[in-house]
Amino acid sequence: MNPLIGTYECKVDAKGRLMLPSALKKQLLPMMQNGFVLKRAVFQPCLELYPMNEWDVLMQKVNKLNRFKKKNNDFIRRFTAGLKQIEIDTAGRLLIPKDLVAFSGITKDIVVASAINIIEIWDKENYEKAIDDATGDFADLAEEVMGQDDEDGIS
Repeated sequence: MNPLIGTYECKVDAKGRLMLPSALKKQLLPMMQNGFVLKRAVFQPCLELYPMNEWDVLMQKVNKLNRFKKKNNDFIRRFTAGLKQIEIDTAGRLLIPKDLVAFSGITKDIVVASAINIIEIWDKENYEKAIDDATGDFADLAEEVMGQDDEDGIS
C-alpha cells in the first residue's frame, strides 16, 4: 500500500455522515471493496480509519498476545472497544456511529488527516489543539525518533 497523503478540513452532518474529500477518496479507491475498520485512537481523542488490509496486519500482531495474561486480555478488550466495520459508499460518504462521535468530541467541523497507512478523523478544535500542544516539543521528538543512526539507516 502506498502511504496516504493529505490533511483536509471537512464537515460532518447531524447524522454523523462524512463526505471524504475527492483527493482522499481517490487514494482509498483501491481499498474500497474490502472495507474499513473505524476505531478509537489509543493516545488522542480522535478516530482511526484502517483499510481492511492494514487492520488484518495489526490483528495478526494482536492475535499473538497470550490471552491468559490479564494485562493482555485487558488490552485487547480496551483496544477493540467500539470497533466498527465501515463501508464508504460510491459517493465517498461514511457514517460515523454515535458512540464514536461522542468519544472523539466530533461536532460539525472536522479534520481528516493521513497518518501513513491509516486516516485520523478529528474534531477540528481538538486537532488544532493537539498540533499546537506538540509544536514546541516536535524538534526534540523528531530528533529522538528519527535522528538515531541505526541499522535501518534512518538519520
